[in-house]
Amino acid sequence: MRVSARSAWLDPTRAPDATALVCGDTVLSRSILAAHADAMAAWLAARGIGAGDVVAAHLPNGPEFAALLHALDRRDAILLPLHRRQTETELARVLRDAAPRILLHAADTTALSAARAARVPACALPSPDTSAPPSSPRLGPAVPALLLYTSGTTGNPKGAVLTHAGLRAAVEASARHLGARPDDRWLACLPFFHVGGLSILLRAAHQAVPCEVHEGFDAERISRALDGGGLTHISLVPTLLARLLEARGVRPAPAALRIVLLGGATAPLPLIERAAKLGWPVATTYGLTEAASQVATRLPGEPHDAGATPLPGIALRVVDDAGNTAPPESPGEILVRGKAVMAGYWRRPEETARTLAGGWLHTGDIGTLDTRGRLRVFDRRTDLLVSGGENVYPAQIEAVLLEHPDVAEAGVAGIPDREYGSRPVAWVVPRSTQTLDPRGLARFCRDRLAGYEVPARFHLMTALPRTASGKLQRQRLVEPRADTRN
Repeated sequence: MRVSARSAWLDPTRAPDATALVCGDTVLSRSILAAHADAMAAWLAARGIGAGDVVAAHLPNGPEFAALLHALDRRDAILLPLHRRQTETELARVLRDAAPRILLHAADTTALSAARAARVPACALPSPDTSAPPSSPRLGPAVPALLLYTSGTTGNPKGAVLTHAGLRAAVEASARHLGARPDDRWLACLPFFHVGGLSILLRAAHQAVPCEVHEGFDAERISRALDGGGLTHISLVPTLLARLLEARGVRPAPAALRIVLLGGATAPLPLIERAAKLGWPVATTYGLTEAASQVATRLPGEPHDAGATPLPGIALRVVDDAGNTAPPESPGEILVRGKAVMAGYWRRPEETARTLAGGWLHTGDIGTLDTRGRLRVFDRRTDLLVSGGENVYPAQIEAVLLEHPDVAEAGVAGIPDREYGSRPVAWVVPRSTQTLDPRGLARFCRDRLAGYEVPARFHLMTALPRTASGKLQRQRLVEPRADTRN
């Protein structure tokens, strides 16, 4: 049975003159953005990029990223957005695993070096002729659209495969839950290499509403943009909301703003209450890459300590250690089911089978469901830290520390941090005849890790707590008293 081709995310016949993107002084209508996407699709086709091919992108937020996203949709190819804060070593690891046909970058030496190390062809993003003929997808909605890498609890990068059908289900569920309107206007300041930022492009394209794109987070600039009127939706992580509130002082929320979608980490209740007093319509949300971002959201106006309601089409369970459904208000692992859930992990059938066992996405996150089915999340994942909205994987940091010639053992855990939510801290055992300088360890890590992954402190130990089988007991890594810290 032949499956009908799906419709493109960006259909220029639908509201062709409506604004699609605003990026600084650049304003693109839907028809102009579609022309850029068609030109990029033709450029890709000339290089043999087609259905099922992976194309890596190391690009900043901007119109070029959006055009590439829609071009790959037209070619039935798969977008792999690369983390722009990762080191050459980290990028090369992802590239070796994904084996993309090509890496497109913004004249970036780090990306180019990573591509060379992984033996992946690379070139700077071209500016193709926009006179190319229109193009559209040829395959159905079940084909992969995005390959988003996440390390989960293991520290080993895994590519979550999200299909067009899953992404469309996620976008439509979000629109229904948040209450989409024709005058919606999104501000996108989260990076597009994260599912939370990328989802904004897809929501705006699907609704045919404008998206104002910022390359990064600048509290003063975003505050001015919000005060300029017209912006109705913004997606943030708690750290960024706190900085925005600090920049604005006692000024109330802009009148046009209807939704502040707040995810990426558990939001402190005092932050939510402070924002509410100033009129900020905060919608706290729980989601993850493997479920195409949003899973459950507490809407503005609901009690601040209320749980999050699952989005339409999303089913949730909380199970105990034996896999049995936990009673209401009893903590356990959060399981998710719905069309938005990933197809699996890229070239990892065993991990896919384990994570999607029984037709449910086993998140590894701990939470509860109340009698009304509302979700509260206690821990993001075992061992995984979320610092300023960025996932920090202790095992990756430990692996880097163990590359140091004078380090015998290393353990990393998180400490609470008022600004970032949590920060990584390292406990290190030197080799028997060596002494270690914590400042030297910090320099060593900065050369090999993204800034948010570098431990805030280093503690020198004679031994690390381990089980009888030798497994590190992370929960027993405790900071010394403040007067004894190095």
